[in-house]
Amino acid sequence: MLHICTFLQLILSPDLLVLTTKVGKVRPTVHSLVIYFSLPLFFQCLLVSSLSILQTVSMITDWGIRLDKLLHRRRRRCQSRRRRSRRRGGAGGSEEAELDPVLLVSGMGGSVLHAKKKSDSKFELRVWVRILFADLEFKKYIWSLYNPDSGYVESLDSDVEIEVPDDDYGLYALDILDPSWFVKLFKVTDVYHFHEMIDMLVNCGYEKGKTLFGFGYDFRQSNRIDQAMDGLKTKLKTAYKASGGKKVNLISHSMGGLLVKCFLSLYSDEFEKYVNKWICIACPFQGAPGCINDSLLTGLQFVYGFESFFFVSRWTMHQLLVECPSVYEMLPNPNFKWKQKPVINVWQKNSESNEVELLNYDATNCVSLFEQALRNNELEYNGKTVALPFNKSILRWATKTREIIENAKLPSNISFYNVYGTELDTPFDVSYGSESSPIGDLSEVCETMPQYSYVGGDGTVPSESAMADGFDAISRVGIKTCDHRGLLCDERVLDLIKKWLGVTENSSSVSSSKVMNI
Repeated sequence: MLHICTFLQLILSPDLLVLTTKVGKVRPTVHSLVIYFSLPLFFQCLLVSSLSILQTVSMITDWGIRLDKLLHRRRRRCQSRRRRSRRRGGAGGSEEAELDPVLLVSGMGGSVLHAKKKSDSKFELRVWVRILFADLEFKKYIWSLYNPDSGYVESLDSDVEIEVPDDDYGLYALDILDPSWFVKLFKVTDVYHFHEMIDMLVNCGYEKGKTLFGFGYDFRQSNRIDQAMDGLKTKLKTAYKASGGKKVNLISHSMGGLLVKCFLSLYSDEFEKYVNKWICIACPFQGAPGCINDSLLTGLQFVYGFESFFFVSRWTMHQLLVECPSVYEMLPNPNFKWKQKPVINVWQKNSESNEVELLNYDATNCVSLFEQALRNNELEYNGKTVALPFNKSILRWATKTREIIENAKLPSNISFYNVYGTELDTPFDVSYGSESSPIGDLSEVCETMPQYSYVGGDGTVPSESAMADGFDAISRVGIKTCDHRGLLCDERVLDLIKKWLGVTENSSSVSSSKVMNI
């Protein structure tokens, strides 16, 4: 079924269709209607019939989501009744009551997003993540512009607001990112996010709403925006109170680690009051050079690297990323002492001398490349042309965020653990063009297929960046050959979490070193 969906999206969305014009260059093809009418009559009928079926499935899917939410609420009521029954039966001193609460914090692209309309209180549509009609709904509701006055990203449609559902104590938004009935039926595990970890914690005795909570957020926004900081503060207080005043154990993934570090820097007193342990997984503490540099220039590495299952085209994704403060905040840190500085290489033909030159840009001078490459970038929305050049206002905001992150100090009474991926090819340097097929104008970079040089990591975040947390960690553990999202469900990681939370006996020997590779 997924192959059918993907095929139909390729036919219907011209953004997804790319035609190789010469080595390393891509451009959009003609409008999809031309493709449609060029098909034999039989295939035209088949396509229309398939679309009708998919529209029906999409409608049933939305019904399924509503039903799933109702079942969630019903299960919670049943669980509450069972808890009250156990307390009346004298079972209040169970092992479950001894557990410290756990709060899961998602990363980039790791939260379900719903679109709501200010003019229609009944309208609510899941726009991230969805397998069916993903590209269409993405463009309609999630495309955004940065507001330099407020620091927030705002949808192009002024009537639309993007929200994160808080169902199931926040866990719904980061469990299965497309919670459609057919995803569960066919076990499309590509969109299972914290699912395995949530199941593991429940099996260890954690109870949703009492000792287990989730925090999803609008990951388009800055990691230090008030909305995110206030939301995390509220969730920490909720978990603290629900568990009877016990401090919270945080488990963050990817960019969620940067958000937590911003909170630590800005609200250190609240952090010390409510947090007991922080387990950080795959965080790009010093940036994700290859992935983020290329994401801003072409969008390709985000689609292939961070979240490859979104069924959203490279170009559609790219137009969002250019206006996302969170993406700018993961650019390589120019102040970090890299073993070797990450660079962007561009083979360019000099228009005057006709000679081919190799231009190098590192974290200190790459802004000039971004400005030149994106100067003509634009999109069409509701019949209007919207310019999307490299946004220097966002860069200034992100530079301040980097300062806030670097100023974070971990209180001595809070335990910190760091898990990261190793030995998987991870993009580091990015190259555009070649000596035999150089770039003419730098604006062509955005339509060029990149080439990468690789270092060890999780396929998205280099180990060098993920290890450089700046804290006195209790333990840092490298997980060999496990990709960025796979770290959330890898048995080695789940075993470490159980050990650090103290919910299972540790029968294996423990290394005295603070840094291990598994």
